[in-house]
Amino acid sequence: MPPPAVFRFGPLNIPLSQVFLVSKLSFALVNLKPVRPGHVLLAARRPVARFNDLTHPEVVDLFLQAQRISKIVERITSAESLTLCIQDGAKAGQSVPHVHLHLIPRFEGDFANNDDIYDAMAHQPRVDNPNRSPRSPDDMAAEALRLRAEIGPSWDTQ
Repeated sequence: MPPPAVFRFGPLNIPLSQVFLVSKLSFALVNLKPVRPGHVLLAARRPVARFNDLTHPEVVDLFLQAQRISKIVERITSAESLTLCIQDGAKAGQSVPHVHLHLIPRFEGDFANNDDIYDAMAHQPRVDNPNRSPRSPDDMAAEALRLRAEIGPSWDTQ
């Protein structure tokens, strides 16, 4: 069965062109406003706002897919490390009320203070995109296509 044409991400409809992995319970998408190049998101297929609302199988799948994606993101960005982060609720900085995990490639010296990444996630400017402006749909689709090629077949929609 092919994946749906759009995925619900909180109140947003994410076109399939911006999705690069689909499992039974999760989907991965490129980021509209990445903190660093290669910053991607992994979300639960079921639209729930908080981590504790996920079922056990959803938690397992989310983290198994995170492990799968993290290996590829590290390799294709030549990252030395990754920051994996879930902002669980509005007071924690969650801007889209839908459980999602940020996977952000990291490099020595990419932030003056290592924890400055959390300020950057709160929509502060970044070095290679000072205004942290949204990317074009074409740029996002091109990145998703590259990642899809690296991931291989992953359209598990049963």
